[in-house]
Amino acid sequence: MNDNASTLYAKLLGETAAITWEELQPFFARGALLWVDGAEDLVGVALAVAEDDKTRVAALLTEGKLSKVDENRAQDLLARDPKLWAVVVAPWVLIQERDEAPTRH
Repeated sequence: MNDNASTLYAKLLGETAAITWEELQPFFARGALLWVDGAEDLVGVALAVAEDDKTRVAALLTEGKLSKVDENRAQDLLARDPKLWAVVVAPWVLIQERDEAPTRH
């Protein structure tokens, strides 16, 4: 990771926060929510999106590790109300279900 990517990673990490599904519903309604698989580094994926890393983002999409939040997932999140973490990479809000805070590097 170069210095610019490292700086952006740190910035995104600092902007990552716990959030409720209720707070995310307006973003879902606008089609602006991206789901990040729990095995992935939320901030690392956000960095790939922010840097327009087409190869990495395409691979994540193809592997199902990054996807738009669909109606079924939205209904599940509404019913379960799990702990979610989010980071904004305009125009997107990337979210992930987590049991704990993202690791600080």
